[in-house]
Amino acid sequence: MDTNKVKFVLVETSNGGNIGAAARAMKTMGLSDLALVNPCEYRTYETYARASGAEDLLDNALVVDSLAAAVADCTLVIGTSARLRTLSWPQIEPHEFSTSFEAAGADGKIAVVFGRERSGLSNEELALCSQLVVIPSVASFSSLNIAAAVQVLAYEVRRVSLQAETALVATPTKKAPGELPATHEELEHMYKHLESTMIDTGYLDPGNPRMMMPRMRRLFNRTGMNRSEVQLIRGLLGSLQKAINRINSSA
Repeated sequence: MDTNKVKFVLVETSNGGNIGAAARAMKTMGLSDLALVNPCEYRTYETYARASGAEDLLDNALVVDSLAAAVADCTLVIGTSARLRTLSWPQIEPHEFSTSFEAAGADGKIAVVFGRERSGLSNEELALCSQLVVIPSVASFSSLNIAAAVQVLAYEVRRVSLQAETALVATPTKKAPGELPATHEELEHMYKHLESTMIDTGYLDPGNPRMMMPRMRRLFNRTGMNRSEVQLIRGLLGSLQKAINRINSSA
C-alpha cells in the first residue's frame, strides 16, 4: 500500500499544539499528507515545538474551509468519532483498515478524518464518510487526545503498508478506466442528482426529508462504487428526469 495515497484530515482543531503533535505522529509512521479544515491559528511556537521534526508537514498542509473540499479527490473517506448517532453507520476497528484500503483500489486515495477535540464530527460531516473507525478504548474513559488517535491510526496504516511490501503477491493488472473507484467529488454529484430526482418524482418531501438522504448515502457507500457505476446511476436518474419533463410538458 502506498502511504502517499493516505491523507489525514483534522477538522476545526482548536489547539495548535494538537496539530503539531498530530503532524509528528504522522511522520513517525511515514505519512506526510495533512489537511486542515478551518483550523485555529497554528503557526505558533507551541505548534512547531510539538511537531519536533515534522515542521515540513505543517508547512505543506492543505488548509480548506470545508471537509468536502478536503476529501474531494478521495475514493474512500473514513471518519473517526466516539459520539453516538441517531442513525447507525458502518463501523470498523483499526485492525480492519487493510480490507477497507483494498476496497478503495490501488489507484484510489484514502482520507482518514478526525473531528473536533470536544464534539467530534457533525452528522453532516459524518454523512461524507463511507465508514466510521472506532478505537476500542475503555467505556469509563473513552476520550483520546486527537494526537493519540492520530498515532494509533497512523500506526495501523504503517502496519498495513509493511505487510503489503513483504507479501508475495502477483503484480496486479492495471484496471480499465471504468473500473477505477469513484472519487468523493463524483459521489457527491451523484447524491445531489439523486436528491433532486427524488424531489421531482415526489418520493422525497423537501419540507420533511426525515433521514432519507443519510440512508441513501449509507446504502451506496456500502457498495464501494466505481466510476462506471456512478455514471450508470446518473444515466438512470437523467432518464427519469427527462420522462418527468415530458409528462409535465404534455399535461
